[in-house]
Formats: sequence, structure tokens, C-alpha cells
Amino acid sequence: MVSLGASRYPSRFDPARLDEVDPGIRANIERRLDVLGPGYLLIYNDPVAFVRGEKAHLFDADGADYLDAYNNVPSVGHCHPHVVEAVNRQVATLNTNTRYAQEGLVDYAERLVSYFPEELRRVTFACSGSEANDLALRVAAHHTGNEGVIVNRWAYHGITRAVAAISPALGDGSPLGPHVREIDPPDPKLVPAGLSLADHMRAETRRAIDDLARHGFGVSALVLDLSFMSDGIFPEAGDYLQGMVDEVHAVGGLFLADEVQAGFGRLGTCMWGFAMQQVVPDIVTMGKPMGNGIPLSAVVFRPEVARDFGEKVRYFNTFGGSSVPIAAGAAVLDVFESEGVPARVERIGELLRTGIRELLADSPHVAEVRGAGLVVGVEIVEDREKRTPDRARTTRVIDGMRDRRILISGAGREVNVLKIRPPLAFDEHDVERFLDGLREVAALHL
Repeated sequence: MVSLGASRYPSRFDPARLDEVDPGIRANIERRLDVLGPGYLLIYNDPVAFVRGEKAHLFDADGADYLDAYNNVPSVGHCHPHVVEAVNRQVATLNTNTRYAQEGLVDYAERLVSYFPEELRRVTFACSGSEANDLALRVAAHHTGNEGVIVNRWAYHGITRAVAAISPALGDGSPLGPHVREIDPPDPKLVPAGLSLADHMRAETRRAIDDLARHGFGVSALVLDLSFMSDGIFPEAGDYLQGMVDEVHAVGGLFLADEVQAGFGRLGTCMWGFAMQQVVPDIVTMGKPMGNGIPLSAVVFRPEVARDFGEKVRYFNTFGGSSVPIAAGAAVLDVFESEGVPARVERIGELLRTGIRELLADSPHVAEVRGAGLVVGVEIVEDREKRTPDRARTTRVIDGMRDRRILISGAGREVNVLKIRPPLAFDEHDVERFLDGLREVAALHL
């Protein structure tokens, strides 16, 4: 098993420990190692196999119930019955591409863009966040005539060649392109004395712009995941983004909001990460949560940004926007509206963060608990004063939670931030169970 992406998973299975694995899944892992290609790592030192899912819960073959506080793909909950019924009905009726005048496609497109500011009115569908970001980069380069891209220092935006080239989180095995410049995430710890966060982020953006100009690339796009998930989770509202976008616009570049992680109500009552910052992007990309596990992604544009590309460049995606994924996407929006998902996320997220803060308030190894909606980052350090990252302790906490059948992972450049990112079906009982498990683990490791 190779280490592709391994630095993003503090707890992962080592094939050398195969003899220690539960005999019930050992044969599966042996076959997996033999037949699957590089990159198919298993998270957790003690791997787990699931056979069923419901809401924020996963179940193994013995019926053991695991609390899922990690997976953002099943956004409205594992196997939500309304989504399941819509997909089953559509797959039994018709599944074809977008080159026919399908009513469901147009209905969903109109409905989706109604969740955006008036300025963002054109949408193109694809199958994954990587595909969406790849298309967005192509459109940005076409519109601006430039190639330069600005990203955060530990950002992750996908796996196509073009998108991997702007994803520092993939590590040295996937080097950044020469047209890419990195800037700090909005982490107050990185701000020099005497500067505000807004001033620092604007200066970082200006520095990147100047360097791209010096090397002849210009600026095509500033690309930000506004949850800053891979950077260590910094989704809170702030006043720094507009200055960054102003700098980019001043040199003809675009602002691309990657909402694969932050979007679809993840951050609470704001449907999108950019809405928390009160800035309207030029391009928005979406993925994972759109279809609740059915491959569906999208790029939403200001019309003037996409017009020339649409007229001059042939873009077609066989499965992007086909009938079954569109049915899944429409069903997800049904659930958002009928269950009041964003408001619930706001309420349950506040309950979760408050509980974690109270539980860990006296820990010398917890520097900060931060987040918004149902994404929470807990920064684990050797001591609070120096804030030295403690990856080993972070791994012990993650494994301790897994031992109690609660699933989380890690984030940040040093992978010392607990990444708590459950399906949006998380409820009060799930919060109580999560805090009970964390209390036991904290007594041992924090």
C-alpha cells in the first residue's frame, strides 16, 4: 500500500499489521491489497467494514452501531428514504444525458441557482468536485487569459492533473504547478504583530499576485475552500475576504469559491461558505453533498464569465447532469426544505461545539475549538503556551473514538486538528453520544 494522501489521515491501517486484524475482515483486506491499485488506503489503525447506513449511523455485519461524525457525502443522512425512493424511481424510468430536452434537468438547474445571489445564474453539471474544479479552472483561464492560481498553503481541491496541481495537501508526490502560489489560511496565529487578519490576508494575496506577475503568469483565479478544511478548519465569519477579492479583481483575476466542503448548509443557516463572508464569487463549485452519495457536481458562474467559453469551447460530460443524479439532487433539496436542514445544522452545531468546549476547557493539550454549523476543529498541541502540534496525541484520540464506535479524522498541515464533520442528520442524541465518548477518550489522552 502506497502513501498517496496518507499525510491527510493520521490514523490509517498499516498492512504489516494484517495479522492483528479482526479475522472477519482479514480475508477482504488481503484481497483488497492484491487487486486494488495504489492509493486505496484504509483509515483507522483498526479497520472497520460496514454493511448498512441510516441517518448519522453505520452498522457492521454484527449489527454494531457506529456514530458517523466524519462523512460529509451523505449530507442529509445515510440512505435517506426520500432520496432512495427518488433514485429508484428514476433509474427504473430513464437515465440519459443532457443532450435531450429533459424537463427534470431544467427544473433542477433553475431550483439550484435560486439558492445563489442574482449575479450567479449559469450552471454546468459534472460528476465530482474534481471535475467541477477542473472545468472552473479552464473557464477562468479562458476568461482572463491568465494561468496563475492562488491557493492556501495546505488546500485540497481534487485529483485531476490540473486540480492536483493546485492542491498542496497532496504532498510532495504531487508537486504544485509553476503557475500556483500559496498563501496563509485565515489563522490568527499566523498574523504578524500589529496587523489585523484582514490586512494580513490582503497582504498575502498581494504578495502572490506580484510574484505571479513577475513570472509572467498573471492571475486567473483565487481559489478558496471557505471551510479551510485541509488547512485546519477555519470556517468562522470574518471581514478578510473582500480585500483579497478586491486585490484579485484589480488585476483581472476571478474569485472561485470551492463549496464542495463548505456548501449545502454545512456551515449552518448560510447555505454557502461565501455567504458567511458576505462576498459574491465569480465562480462557485459544488460536489459531494449534492446527490447524497450519487455522483453529482456543478459549477455556477456569473453569465459574463462563462459566455465566451460556452460559445467557443466544446464541453460535454456524459454522466454529468444525467437523469438519475439530477433526481438525487432534487430529492436532496426537497429534504433541505421539508426538514429545515440549515436551521437544524445551526442549532445542533452550536450544541456540539459548546459541549466540546466545556468538556475540554481545562485540557492543557487543546489549544482551540473552532467551527461553524456541523464542522468542528479541535486543535491538539503538546502544550497551550507554545501550541506545538501534537500529531501522535491526535492519532490516539481518533483511534480512541473509533474504539468507542465514533468516527472522526484529522486535518491541518501537521494533522493535529480533530476533524468532526458528520452528516447533517446529526441530532441531539448523536451529540450526547459523541460527548460521552469524547469524555472517556479525553480522560486518557487529553
